[in-house]
Amino acid sequence: MSHDKKHHGKKSHAHTVAFGVDIGGSGIKGAPVDLAAGEFAADRKRIPTPLPATPDAVSKTVADVVASFDLADDVPVGVTFPAVILHGVAQSAANVDKSWIGTNVETVVGAASGRRVVAVNDADAAGFAEVRYGAAKDVDGVVLVVTLGTGIGSALVVDGHLVPNTELGHLEIDGHDAESRAADSARDREDLDWVAWAKRLQRYFTVVENLFWPDLIVVGGGVSKHHQQFLPLLDLRTRIVPAELRNAAGIVGAAALAAGEH
Repeated sequence: MSHDKKHHGKKSHAHTVAFGVDIGGSGIKGAPVDLAAGEFAADRKRIPTPLPATPDAVSKTVADVVASFDLADDVPVGVTFPAVILHGVAQSAANVDKSWIGTNVETVVGAASGRRVVAVNDADAAGFAEVRYGAAKDVDGVVLVVTLGTGIGSALVVDGHLVPNTELGHLEIDGHDAESRAADSARDREDLDWVAWAKRLQRYFTVVENLFWPDLIVVGGGVSKHHQQFLPLLDLRTRIVPAELRNAAGIVGAAALAAGEH
């Protein structure tokens, strides 16, 4: 118990700013984050993702993004990565080169940037930001953040602690990979109206709430800006609300996780 207190106390007071980097398939974006406010401390910098997006090329680009800001040497860096990340190591690779699989993201990006780096799955980073600063701020217990986009991303946070790498978009529901039926891309692909898509979301969220009994579900992704078209159509036991941080969530969450680690 005392170790935990010391661990969290030391970090929360040691850093007022951390740096977040969002590694995506088309762009690598970064900004310093004011950890008290959960907001960018300066305008973000974006550099196109190199092709091929190999560990060496991406790491150098991340280092360029970080170097474009005047940061103190001890500012921690958090990077989001489109993969399952186990103890810093990428177990998969979506929208980046397959050579990332088995690569320690923290080590290679840390070597290129000369900084301590914490790597986290992109959905986990965005979800953590919503809990720390956004739609789920001050909510106790179990919060599930679900991102509806090309696929379905998920982040599970329990009493402020992230349970990393939940892949709840890949639950098998009615014989289908859930995201193949309920992601926003399925709505587009099948030209579903809001009512038809909401029926699929209803089925998905009912299964999820019966498995996890969350206190709150937060819905993110680009489609969340149209939340009034579909959230009111859902009949769930759990309160469900739209995300608040939008495009800033990945950078902010990665920075906050980096500041709280080690």
